[in-house]
Amino acid sequence: MKIICVGMNYALHKEELGHTEECPEPVIFMKPDSAVLRDGKPFFLPNDISQDVQYETEVVVRISRLGRYISPQFVRRYYNAVTVGIDFTARDLQRKFRAAGHPWELSKGFDESAVIGDFIPLEEVGGDVQNLHFHLDIDGKTVQQGFTGDMLFKVDEIICYVSKFMTLKIGDLIYTGTPAGVGPVSINQRLQGYLEDRKLLEFYVK
Repeated sequence: MKIICVGMNYALHKEELGHTEECPEPVIFMKPDSAVLRDGKPFFLPNDISQDVQYETEVVVRISRLGRYISPQFVRRYYNAVTVGIDFTARDLQRKFRAAGHPWELSKGFDESAVIGDFIPLEEVGGDVQNLHFHLDIDGKTVQQGFTGDMLFKVDEIICYVSKFMTLKIGDLIYTGTPAGVGPVSINQRLQGYLEDRKLLEFYVK
């Protein structure tokens, strides 16, 4: 299973991180399968590597068939389930690596940094992946919300683009990018992720 992620896919999130450059193509990075955290299990802060772990709430799609060089006219056949996920980021490490001009995968790919909610058929939320509202609550308060129609690169574009470089397999996950509103987490917080009015994600920080 591959975990394929898209960076800076919402304009306001780019602004909050201070990135002003235009990206002609999706910014792609990956997480190892050891990053997956599912089934409501707690997330343990990796204090030995970072003092500033931040949440990034995202819509996640799951690949449903094998494909490479997928054409735009057929791309909708390659996914049919969605959920909400958290791309945890060690922000202090990311800043350090970027300042040095080094790759920053370690700030994204540490163990349990890809939290995943319960998948539901896309049809259950209207069938249009670019017409979905999602949000994250921490201890009952909404801290981040987004609308997939605001993506700079749409889901179909992302899948077609990635499939030029690597074969997509059944079960691969696409984290489609986070909107503005990212922030730090701390011990004992309860995180709940919603897609429209469906709560698909819930876990505690330990």
